[in-house]
Amino acid sequence: MTRQDGSLDALNFFLADVRDGLGPYLAIYLLTVQKWDAASIGVVMSIGGIAGILAQTPAGNFIDVTRYKRAAVIVAAIVVTACCLILPLAPGFLPVAIAQSMAGIAGSIFAPAIAAITLGMMGPKAFTRRTGRNEAFNHAGNAVAALLAGGAAYFMGPIAVFYLMAAMAVASIVATLIIPAGAIDHDVARGLDDGSHHGNARPAGIVALFEHRSLLVFAGSVVLFHFANAAMLPLVGQKLALVNEGLGTTLMAACIVIAQLVMIPAALLVGAKADDWGRKPLFLAGFLILALRGALYPLSDDPYWLVGVQALDGVGAGIFGALFPVVVADLTRGTGRFNVSLGAIATALGLGAALSATFAGLIVVMAGYSAAFLALAAIAGIGLLIYAAFMPETKPVSGQDAASIVGQTRPS
Repeated sequence: MTRQDGSLDALNFFLADVRDGLGPYLAIYLLTVQKWDAASIGVVMSIGGIAGILAQTPAGNFIDVTRYKRAAVIVAAIVVTACCLILPLAPGFLPVAIAQSMAGIAGSIFAPAIAAITLGMMGPKAFTRRTGRNEAFNHAGNAVAALLAGGAAYFMGPIAVFYLMAAMAVASIVATLIIPAGAIDHDVARGLDDGSHHGNARPAGIVALFEHRSLLVFAGSVVLFHFANAAMLPLVGQKLALVNEGLGTTLMAACIVIAQLVMIPAALLVGAKADDWGRKPLFLAGFLILALRGALYPLSDDPYWLVGVQALDGVGAGIFGALFPVVVADLTRGTGRFNVSLGAIATALGLGAALSATFAGLIVVMAGYSAAFLALAAIAGIGLLIYAAFMPETKPVSGQDAASIVGQTRPS
């Protein structure tokens, strides 16, 4: 293992518990401690998600041009953590909505920053392998954090997750500082020069990127994937909390640990085989597993069943997390617009996730949890069909450049 691999491993491991904020733990905390209803929880989580959506593309553009990528990660980690720690002190709807909005905006930095740092350190030839490894260490960090959260919550209650997040934020800052600033090639980090253009290429026009049909199809696909996926885990957490309020957070931690442990080999498999097998078969498998998961949840309210089905999330989300930046890199190779494109596609991803919480919460209020799970499964099925029919294989062949990927040559 090289020093570069070790520094990226540490960054992804410790940042895992910070980059998503409180995530599903927020729903449990608001439901069991603050006694919010499911619809209100869905709305406030959607507000935070929408704020993050609006920041995604500017965040990607910022990461493209800045040479202070490490500092961006550190500041974002501090802001996200502070916004979460303030919630027990101000649990009203408006303060929670504001805090979640600020956390969403700051959190938009993480995905493009980590992808850019990885590409700038490792180069395009090693990017697929390293991205799979990034995701594996991210999931390992989530699993360890969830184990700690579950144990601490058993003795301290849901408030324990706030203290854990603060500790992981400090560790993630230290991990970021371990990465030498000089190890990042900022031209390569934006996908501008892979060595074949002798450093003379300039960024392509942004309009040309978003006229590209495959980028638009991919954006639509990730909307459907996350619309179907994002609300499932919070809904499972709510069901577990209603069955046994005292163990709600601990059972949620079990769900997360099992899924994260499954995600590790799934992400490593993508990193090892996506260049051989192609991206499309793996992505279709992720959609299929997501649809199956939504259809299985309503079959039983038994906590063991719910936690077991949640393990499927590890396969679907593990595949998606490792493939997402790889496919965007395929579609933007050589253009110099990798991170802004990643941010723009992440906007679509965030849109699906934000709308998912409100959609599912309203269905729960009107028709119950089973109906919500089946509706989400149907959306995943639609996404599967669209991706199969309209999304091409994006794995580049030898010698393929930006002109053939994006459909337009770079400016001279």
